[in-house]
Amino acid sequence: MDGDAKVDAKAGVKKLFIKTYGCQMNVYDSERMAEAMGADGYVLTETADDADMVLLNTCHIREKASEKLYSDLGRLRPLKAANPALKIGVAGCVAQAEGAEILRRMPLVDLVVGPQSYHRLPAMARAAEAGGKSVDTEFPAEDKFDHLPARMQGATRGPTAFLTVQEGCDKFCAFCVVPYTRGSEVSRPVARILTEARGLVEKGVREITLLGQNVNAYHGDGPADLGGGTWGLAQLVRALARIDGLERIRYTTSHPNDMGDDLIAAHGEEAKLMPYLHLPVQSGSDRILKAMARKHTAEHYLRLVERIRAARPDMLLSGDFIVGFPGETEADFQATMDLVAAVDYGMAYSFRYSARPGTPAAEKPPVPTGEADERLQRLQALLTQQQRAAQQGMVGREVQVLFEKTGREPGQMVGKSDYLHAVHVTGGEAKRGAIAKVRITDSGPNSLGGVVTSAMW
Repeated sequence: MDGDAKVDAKAGVKKLFIKTYGCQMNVYDSERMAEAMGADGYVLTETADDADMVLLNTCHIREKASEKLYSDLGRLRPLKAANPALKIGVAGCVAQAEGAEILRRMPLVDLVVGPQSYHRLPAMARAAEAGGKSVDTEFPAEDKFDHLPARMQGATRGPTAFLTVQEGCDKFCAFCVVPYTRGSEVSRPVARILTEARGLVEKGVREITLLGQNVNAYHGDGPADLGGGTWGLAQLVRALARIDGLERIRYTTSHPNDMGDDLIAAHGEEAKLMPYLHLPVQSGSDRILKAMARKHTAEHYLRLVERIRAARPDMLLSGDFIVGFPGETEADFQATMDLVAAVDYGMAYSFRYSARPGTPAAEKPPVPTGEADERLQRLQALLTQQQRAAQQGMVGREVQVLFEKTGREPGQMVGKSDYLHAVHVTGGEAKRGAIAKVRITDSGPNSLGGVVTSAMW
């Protein structure tokens, strides 16, 4: 579901096209929206051209998110003109932020629904079919997961899946819109997560990535038969690891302040918890971190990394960095470069700061664009150097690879290693959904090549 939806061609039913923008949680949300609409007779199609409804599931994290939405809506005008019965909906975080303004600017839109209200999507779609328009950007008291249909029965899936366990954030970083578009932190009950995970495994899933805007702040209600109480992410991971057939567990995205001793210990003790951790820091300057309202220091982050690597020495770390945050000086930027050099990331994501309307940082004067771009280029050069060194260091090693899809070359299969590296092999008996040991033989810019050295399982 990353990007455009897949086709399920059935005659005589309504067709739904979903375009998914941005984050992994949106991919999960799009799947659940499709299931909710499926209960109302919709099936997915891979093109908007033959759809009865087009749903744009938006993300507000990237720069110019609203402009991209309105541009895509503009491209849908000819379809709406040719087929006035076509219904168009906007969902996700831009929907939450813009609300009724979307209907005002784009009258072709029939419904606008925020990420906490998409369980109401079928009713909104029925209202649209009857000629009405609606906006729902509330933060409802009821849990949307209580009202969504059960995951689709019978259908097989790919070998990997996302599973949302936590939503919202209480951190209120100065640059971030998540608390305003996703709301405060809410964690799903453990029993429902375990039930959904077992259902995914029954459909062929072997790796689950637990999702949350602040996933390691998870605090869900534990099942009464397992002692009840409030469970943290570490306890949830340990319970998931007991599910037969679930071979791999990952989670994202984490905050350094919520990386507790129990979760660190789980990385060293649970073989199914993969040795890859995305742990954003954003800056290496304490002055900038304070301005960002990150509530941790560079030293705290570095000591945390030491503890994580003591528990799991082969841990591959990735991070997020914002360059050119308002007030950042060259000395502040150099502190970020020093932190990157000290951590030695296996991969990372870095961006030039861009203001998000409504956030505290948006009111501060920005660093000149040329200066910020030059710093970003320097940071990305260092991060690329580290990433390539990490990949080159895999050559000659044996890793486990879960094969996910066919590659571009004849007889080629591509999968992910324990460390989340893309790995391709050619020939042999590699099959989608199988796991095998692979000896890495070469490293490319963004992937590894290897040969299978064990039987599949």
